[in-house]
Amino acid sequence: MPFERLATATTPTCHIGLGLAAVGRPGYINLDRDRDFGEDRSEQALRTRTHELLDAAYAQGVRYVDVARSYGRSEEFLADWLNARPDIDDVVVGSKWGYTYTAGWSTDAERHEVKDHGLATYQRQRAETDALLGDRLDLYQIHSVTPDSPALTDKELHAKLAEAAAEGLTIGFSTSGPAQADAVRAALAVTVDGEPLFRTVQSTYNALEPSAEPALAEAHDAGLTVIVKEGMANGRLAAPHAPAVLKAVAEEASLGCDAVALAWILRRPWVGVVLSGAATVPQLASNLHAPAVDLDEDQLTRLATLREDPRAYWEQRGQLPWH
Repeated sequence: MPFERLATATTPTCHIGLGLAAVGRPGYINLDRDRDFGEDRSEQALRTRTHELLDAAYAQGVRYVDVARSYGRSEEFLADWLNARPDIDDVVVGSKWGYTYTAGWSTDAERHEVKDHGLATYQRQRAETDALLGDRLDLYQIHSVTPDSPALTDKELHAKLAEAAAEGLTIGFSTSGPAQADAVRAALAVTVDGEPLFRTVQSTYNALEPSAEPALAEAHDAGLTVIVKEGMANGRLAAPHAPAVLKAVAEEASLGCDAVALAWILRRPWVGVVLSGAATVPQLASNLHAPAVDLDEDQLTRLATLREDPRAYWEQRGQLPWH
């Protein structure tokens, strides 16, 4: 299982991964993209930006990189970076299938991605991913499983995923929406020939939306590696948008709101990897201070007040515009 390399890592930053959702395409729902990107969002500009982020992340001990078929050209950008550095063999690569990117490199497309968890989509996107990443792919995840996803009940799909697992690929899933806990528990029950199918789970978890915690702890206890995404709540927990409580704790720690928000997640014993969604090298450097943050009980109690109702959180997330 490739994630053993991360589980035994001795450097704290190995437990922070780099997600390329924000830099693999010109439009995304993160706040302040105009400030972070400027006017040039050409393919070459984002390719260069992605490679700079990967260079900085690797130099600082990051060893997990997260991409997806729907993240524009993220797989391609990562593949180019890996191919130019054949001596690097310790990077763990995870990608996702189930959404198709449809924006055509535009920030104002009517639809940016289309969801389909059917077997035909898996086979098509698996071939597309293999063409780019080949044997560098360690983990393939079903993208954004919800309790009603057909991927939870499609036995033919499960058999194909089990075949891929038998060939050495780790099979996982990600979740989204206010019923993440239900989706996690349903996925934990999926077996093929009596064996659990999924070995990793990637879920949204942050100080505003921690509702999946009990289910994620159960997944960890069942032997899955837990990957946390959207730890910054799409920029809502980063300055200048961070709530006053988070800003106060960050000032006490003499670090950024982002580092404190990610440190809050890293304290959970069930967390295997926390993704940084940094769009700039300075943002990444600030994120990577998270392992050094030591939160006391008073600070943890204050941060716990940030919790929102899951339905309200996901409704607000759904209203974020694609910048």
